Amino acid sequence: MSAFSTAALGAATGLLLAAPQARAQAPEPPKASEPPVVQVSEEGFTLSSADKAFVLKLRGQLQGDGRFFLEDTDRTGTNTFIVRRMRPMLDGTLFGFIDFRFMPDFGNGQSIIQDAYIDFRPGEWVRLRAGRFKTPFGLELLQSDMDNPFIERSLTVDLVPNRDEGLELHGEGGGGRWQYSLAAVNGDPDGASTDANIDDSFDLVARVFALPFKGREPSFLQGLGLGIAVTRGLQFGTATNTGLAPARSTGQQVIFSYLSNAEPGETVTAHGQHLRLSPQGHFYYGAFGILAEYVRSSQEVQVGDARARLHHHAWQTAVSWVFGGKASFEGARPTRPFNPKTLEGGALEVAARYHALDLDDAAFPRFANPARSVSNAKGFGVATTFVLNRRVRFALNFHRTNYEGGAPDGDRASENVLLSRFQLTF
Repeated sequence: MSAFSTAALGAATGLLLAAPQARAQAPEPPKASEPPVVQVSEEGFTLSSADKAFVLKLRGQLQGDGRFFLEDTDRTGTNTFIVRRMRPMLDGTLFGFIDFRFMPDFGNGQSIIQDAYIDFRPGEWVRLRAGRFKTPFGLELLQSDMDNPFIERSLTVDLVPNRDEGLELHGEGGGGRWQYSLAAVNGDPDGASTDANIDDSFDLVARVFALPFKGREPSFLQGLGLGIAVTRGLQFGTATNTGLAPARSTGQQVIFSYLSNAEPGETVTAHGQHLRLSPQGHFYYGAFGILAEYVRSSQEVQVGDARARLHHHAWQTAVSWVFGGKASFEGARPTRPFNPKTLEGGALEVAARYHALDLDDAAFPRFANPARSVSNAKGFGVATTFVLNRRVRFALNFHRTNYEGGAPDGDRASENVLLSRFQLTF
């Protein structure tokens, strides 16, 4: 073999040996981006990346109510049809660990923002929420109104803070067997929501809730949940923003309000410490459900030179039974959705509730007018809900509430109200 042939052969061999290494070192061509995932179902409209790190959900809620007062000789209530709630909901996830929600409400003839918050979620056991959200306190209020067996919530919500702005550290562990919430918020009046802080102080909120038998034996105790919640803060109102709110009946009529006048010295305002305490619990097994809670609100108020610490109390017990389905805190779940062709499926939930609101006698007459504000309210209600599926419901309720005080000649007339609702959620 000639020298030239030998050299050529050596060069060719070297190129062959170097080729795999060159291929390994060469950059791979860029992969085509995976298309987004689009889903449309009863859960709403969902747009997400393939790895679910970015998710956008569009959902909604619509409640059309009827409210009719029976034996209302004093005409304290108005018979009406009303859009109780009309809420588009925008939920999402960013980067796999940041959740958010934006939920306005166009019901009741007004436009407000109910929820607007961001959740930083490094793990299930710890989350940090910032924005406007439900104050983690009342058990029934924390249950979605889409799932409550009653059209209107009980008298306990008259002493419960609703939605507020602030920070909340919350989470759960043990497979959902324990939950906790710690929040610093502006501070709501009893039974109300706020949009801004009216003073320089904040409310601290703490709540723990346990389902000790969830995922464990005995199985019939898996739906048992027990908890306690507290709030503590200083609240100081003004003549234009008192830091106090009226109490309402099941028919949404004002039954208690503090004295209010154009003159600053004649208007009752929050003035000092505000403490709340609420032991609470529920039990669900098969078709049966029971929910109970007690709320105590202690608040310092002032009018002119008079000051007092008022102690208000409320409690409720509600039981329910689901025919053709299962009861749960997340609402009645039919075994099979309703089929309009065969007229089969769906579920019927029947519920009963007894509840009471007791206002401090020391509120009268210096801080509230006994001829206009009741000192005690006790009510009984029954409810039937036709659950066609998880998203469509029709409900019919009757509630009777008896009062002490609240009228110039003694007791306010009892309220008898018939409520109806057609509800659609997606």
